[in-house]
Amino acid sequence: MLKSFRIGGVHPPENKLSKGAGIVAMPVPETVVIPLSQHIGAPAAAVVAKGDTVKVGQLIGKSTGFVSSNIHSSVSGTVTSVDPVVDGAGLRRPAITIRVEGDEWVETIDRSEVLVRECTLTSEEIVARIAEAGIVGMGGATFPTQVKLSVPQGKTAECVIINGVECEPYLTADHRVMLEHGREVVAGAAILCRALKVDKAYIGIEANKQDAIDYMEKVCAEYPAIKVVPLKVQYPQGGEKQLIDAVLGRQVPPGGLPIDVGVVVQNVGTALAVYEAVQKNKPLFERVVTVTGKSLDKPSNLRVRIGTPISALIDFCGGLPEDTGKIINGGPMMGRAQANLDGTVTKGTSGVLLMRQQQSLRTEAGVCIKCAKCVGVCPMGLEPYLLSKLGSRRMFAEMEPHRVTDCIECGSCSFACPAALPLLDRIRLGKAEVMKLIRARKA
Repeated sequence: MLKSFRIGGVHPPENKLSKGAGIVAMPVPETVVIPLSQHIGAPAAAVVAKGDTVKVGQLIGKSTGFVSSNIHSSVSGTVTSVDPVVDGAGLRRPAITIRVEGDEWVETIDRSEVLVRECTLTSEEIVARIAEAGIVGMGGATFPTQVKLSVPQGKTAECVIINGVECEPYLTADHRVMLEHGREVVAGAAILCRALKVDKAYIGIEANKQDAIDYMEKVCAEYPAIKVVPLKVQYPQGGEKQLIDAVLGRQVPPGGLPIDVGVVVQNVGTALAVYEAVQKNKPLFERVVTVTGKSLDKPSNLRVRIGTPISALIDFCGGLPEDTGKIINGGPMMGRAQANLDGTVTKGTSGVLLMRQQQSLRTEAGVCIKCAKCVGVCPMGLEPYLLSKLGSRRMFAEMEPHRVTDCIECGSCSFACPAALPLLDRIRLGKAEVMKLIRARKA
């Protein structure tokens, strides 16, 4: 019997249109715009200036705190500006713009495809290499990986879970990474185990990716400490806490973190990046992105340099369909609608979804009928109807004791609501305000 998490969950239509599309290298654009904040935490500080020439893999932004991440150039060329640039959300953010000239890589990067299994580095050396490479969580959360690997005093890591769930509808980048780079992903998982000084790792994969399950089990046969765990298809199983419950049957306590139950979770893309950083000296400057939509000519999985314009990805896949009503950075459940096409690919860009006009229209909100479906599907055991009501009335202080900060913003409540109430929108607003109150208290 397939495993799954125990509380809530929904099953949206999958629409994995690009699951059969092999990873294709996206052509290097003429110009890239590389944001200095592509991660949770403090933005990086630019270490290059206008007029400087850079190579692929060269450090251009230095982390500025414990929770921060280095930024590297994804191209070779000339820096044309180090100034705020409007992103896809319509906000001006610090960024480095580079005019592409050739494709010259830093000499220390090993560009061969030979698999290097053996890692002789110490735990501390691995974490330092990961920090230098600017690796972050690539499932969308973008938490600096070296911070996750720095286990707090008093806590103990027992195992690693590699997240191969990819439960968001439409997205298939992780699926293709497992099929085409499974050996490197598993080698990366072994490196993560070494970094944490643990001897067990699990790779959670949902049953709608049977080909990935079969292949990863074959690869893991060479690694006795690493096991593939097939999972029932259930959204949002890709959430850390839901995945831990599904794989190990352990529930992270309210307000807690995975390390509280002895687990560190990393995405398959992150495991691949860890392998490349430690064994190939390759910083994180490119990633696989799903570009998809029901009207798109060529739903694809592309290997893309960080800083590539979103518009270039769409053009490469056949151009913007006439019936496009919304463009989403990420998947339809947790992704964010884009205000324009000025945004660029970042470390956290897992997908670009083009929704038809009819798909993108909101159903007119009705009246809550007290059915409690939102409560039944909430994977965190919250009361979305109550949090939404408090948020709409701006009763933010009252939301805190009802655990609004535990909300993972998965959208299951809004998906299940028969009245089409914008539950998540109201909860997200309230959660942001409660976080402000908490920070003010601590200050």
